[in-house]
Amino acid sequence: MCVPGCHAAVHNQLNRRGLFKAGAAALAAGSLATAASRAEARGVRVFNRVVDLTHTLTPDFPTYIPDWALSIEQLTTFAENGFNTRRYSMVEHCGTHIDAPIHFAAEGATADEIPLADLVLPLAVIDVRAKAAENADYQLSPDDLKEYEAKYGEIPEGACIAMNSGWAAKAPGDGFANRDDEGVMHFPGFHVEAADMLMSERGALGIASDTLSLDHGASSTFDTHYAWLPSGRWGVECIAGLDDCPATGATVVVAAPKIGAGTGGNSRVMALI
Repeated sequence: MCVPGCHAAVHNQLNRRGLFKAGAAALAAGSLATAASRAEARGVRVFNRVVDLTHTLTPDFPTYIPDWALSIEQLTTFAENGFNTRRYSMVEHCGTHIDAPIHFAAEGATADEIPLADLVLPLAVIDVRAKAAENADYQLSPDDLKEYEAKYGEIPEGACIAMNSGWAAKAPGDGFANRDDEGVMHFPGFHVEAADMLMSERGALGIASDTLSLDHGASSTFDTHYAWLPSGRWGVECIAGLDDCPATGATVVVAAPKIGAGTGGNSRVMALI
């Protein structure tokens, strides 16, 4: 029930609120534009959108070792306890995750020791989808890197190079691990010669694969892991969302877990475009 004059008063109040919100929004937009122009003047790259490069992790998400999958235990519920709590149990290398240098080295930086500045890098996306569609064991090669640079320019120093083989679309189905009757996996990865080129000639700091490994699935020697990680560099496996990223010009952000002495860990990865 509203007393006489109530509707008019409420209408006027809502109009004033609307004007205030509109004015505040305009002021905020102007401030953001000013901040963006100042950032650009300082050489800081600004972005217009964010692309999620992270798979949603569930207990059925494939893992390199089958029994490494995530398990979840419900500890409390809102109905019974007034708050919800769950306990997660998983191996560090599960879902979209980072491999720290120590993962394949006797000594090296652990996940918590990787400098933050080394986790925010220019992103170069190498598209090998057509080749991977023809050969599940395809390995990204130096020729792929040269073809990329012929089209987009030299890969910048200190970049992260991501392989887009189209494999992310297969998750979380069995085709993601793609095990044959003998249990051997078949999916693309980085050839060690490409890793060597990125280290010695381009000064890259990170590589990312949209498959379960930096090496191709059938590898038993893990040549790329052993070449790349002991050099002090990191890798991301099971990256997603690369179809929505440009070949060049984006910035990748790897929110690696800060757990002491970690050899890696499930990470939220994003591209700023």
